[in-house]
Amino acid sequence: MGRGPGRGLGIWARVLLALGTVMVAVPAAWALAVNQQAVRGYSVPSESMYPAYRPGDIAYFALGDAGELGVRRGDVVLFDAPGWRLGGPGIKRVVALGGDRIAYRAGDAALRLNGQPLDEPYLKDRRLPAAVSFEVTVPEGRMFVMGDNRGNSLDSAFRTGDPGHGSLPLSAVTGKAVERPTALIVAGGVMFAGFAVLLVGGGLGTGAWVARRRALRRGPAVRESEPRVPMAPAP
Repeated sequence: MGRGPGRGLGIWARVLLALGTVMVAVPAAWALAVNQQAVRGYSVPSESMYPAYRPGDIAYFALGDAGELGVRRGDVVLFDAPGWRLGGPGIKRVVALGGDRIAYRAGDAALRLNGQPLDEPYLKDRRLPAAVSFEVTVPEGRMFVMGDNRGNSLDSAFRTGDPGHGSLPLSAVTGKAVERPTALIVAGGVMFAGFAVLLVGGGLGTGAWVARRRALRRGPAVRESEPRVPMAPAP
């Protein structure tokens, strides 16, 4: 049986369209199933959280309130604090919660939490002496937040004279930092590639259709007549 015009293109088009559909649908369904908690990336605006985050880095946050996220000491949180005039959401680390007594004395190289030195391996310079002095008890339902780059961070430590001693209400929390969602990023890449495969498959399908239309306009191919073999006369 002969191959019709565009038949090869049509076969490849169907294969690529099927493959592209799978590459888009499967990662999308998986992402919806596993990503029950919304995760969003935010550009870090300053050096206040260096070295954990550099300016321009994308920090990923699970979105929700403090209760849903289970905010604890040491967590990096995303928060809204209009009175702080940050020009957008704030990104700081929680160093104390309601009922905690937090202190930083001039010359000290470490915060003191409830009378004990606070171990903070994430700091830019753990030997840097305190730039400000304070000693406050965090009211219940609030949090005391600081940047990891203590020498370059406008945070609770500089607002201890405010109501709440520089702390923020837990209700200000809108997200908690999470690891880079590599699996979701890979799934997004596969989906992007799937859309490209669909475009190629669609192009091949269009080419196959055009080839068939041209063949129809030309009409059926004329086959040369075969020589007729004379029949022997009947006896």
